[in-house]
Amino acid sequence: MPRMIFIDSAGASHDVAAPLGHSLLQIAWDNGLDVEGACEGAMACSTCHVIVDPDWYARLDAPTEDEEDMLDLAPGLKATSRLGCQIIVTEAMDGLTVHLPGSTRNLMLG
Repeated sequence: MPRMIFIDSAGASHDVAAPLGHSLLQIAWDNGLDVEGACEGAMACSTCHVIVDPDWYARLDAPTEDEEDMLDLAPGLKATSRLGCQIIVTEAMDGLTVHLPGSTRNLMLG
């Protein structure tokens, strides 16, 4: 089973098992990491925003236009930002490293 490395906003590294076919959002939830995912992976918010390590970004499938539109709503957007709900684990992702931003913007709350 592939492993993923999540670096939280405090800089702590979390090396976790990443079941094939699961999204990074689900893996974060399964491991108690601080990723909100307010829309539960429906790509209707940007609260599962992650920043992919530059060495890994080009290895992933390109984001869709819909994902890029949602990312425009994320605070702290970087050139390698993605939505965790849109990255689905494959064997080739063993060792993928992502950083969790320090804040999110939940537009679903009033």
